[in-house]
Amino acid sequence: MFHFHQLLRHVSGLHHHTTTLQHALKAQQQQRRQFGSGAREQLRRVLVVSKLTRLEFEKIREEQLSDECLEQRIRDRGTDYDALKYYHHLHKDVERQVVRSFQQHGIEVQVVNRITIHKDALQWADLIVPIGGDGTFLLAAGRASPFFLSNGKKTPVVGFNSDPRRSEGRLMLPKQYSVRVDEAVRRIIAQDFRWMHRSRIRTTLVGAATTERPSPMDLHEFHSQPVEHQEVMSTAPNGKSRILPYLALNEVFIGEMLSARVSHLHLRIDSSDVTTKTKSSGLCVSTGTGSTSWLTSMNRLSTNNVKDLLAIVRKRTGRTGSPLDTIDPESVSQEYNDNLVFAPDDPRLCYSIREQICVGVWPNPKGLESRGFAKEIFVKSRCVDASLVIDGSIAYNFNDGARALLEVYPEDSLLTIDMDD
Repeated sequence: MFHFHQLLRHVSGLHHHTTTLQHALKAQQQQRRQFGSGAREQLRRVLVVSKLTRLEFEKIREEQLSDECLEQRIRDRGTDYDALKYYHHLHKDVERQVVRSFQQHGIEVQVVNRITIHKDALQWADLIVPIGGDGTFLLAAGRASPFFLSNGKKTPVVGFNSDPRRSEGRLMLPKQYSVRVDEAVRRIIAQDFRWMHRSRIRTTLVGAATTERPSPMDLHEFHSQPVEHQEVMSTAPNGKSRILPYLALNEVFIGEMLSARVSHLHLRIDSSDVTTKTKSSGLCVSTGTGSTSWLTSMNRLSTNNVKDLLAIVRKRTGRTGSPLDTIDPESVSQEYNDNLVFAPDDPRLCYSIREQICVGVWPNPKGLESRGFAKEIFVKSRCVDASLVIDGSIAYNFNDGARALLEVYPEDSLLTIDMDD
């Protein structure tokens, strides 16, 4: 039987091999010290990654219509046009404040969005500043991958929440800085904060078929479109392998695109020699950053669950008036859910097999828990129309025969800041 760990150890150092052009870019960076690489460098160039608002999307989709005709069409389908316009201007007001504040300190600023973002702008920037919500932060972080930039540069990412009343914005600066923009910018320039690293997931596709897979798609909430990409390729004992250029800050999800269809996946956890055949609603592999998001949502224990468990324990013990009666189900539920979250710089992966079928012969062999921690996870697809989705956005086809290894490397971590005093 072919041992995939031998292959993947062979592939693991691919990102250290650069082209002549990449060496030239690195030499140029050494002449101008990068913001975030030490204590003395200055911030000179900021790339603002602006949220694509719903109103902007509607204008792009119906570009042949005048503003008046577009408004009427939106109203005719029952959408609240006034709300779209209000939240669009709310976002743009914060964007203008951020841009103006950096410019007042003599810093050069470029503004891009989901559609106009490109590699040259990312390589140009000393600091990437997403403005919007967590989705915009994930977009910026994904494009700031050193594999995508192909020059080894680790550019810090610092975000502003443009709608703190409706958006939690866990990845952004604290909500007070949405209205105290000048103070936040002053602190960023003065480096009055704590640097922090967030672990990210590296995905390596394995096997000859990886070279035949189509380009990735950006699964934005409003539309899907191809994305700019470049893979790290290498010859391996059984064909070709590639490291995907997008590193997952929150999670990697693997499963059938049609949610009603069962996802058939083969899994191997860490260095185990056992491959477990599973059927489920898909596999979610999360970082510590992502543990506050989808991972917690799919594993949350409700207050009613706790009440039911306590009732079963009382029934089995046959005792009333026991200490069990003093337990508050809501507090137990809250403590359990809080414990699902782990540190953003934790090097471990947390996997969750969503709605795993555990009857009859499944899983095969028995014993694989539906949730657990791992250092690396190997996945082989037996699916019909599946995708490997990075941070709910970048999707690669992952159908029958596709194989992937998910790992965390310290050098892949995202550099950001903490101003939560």
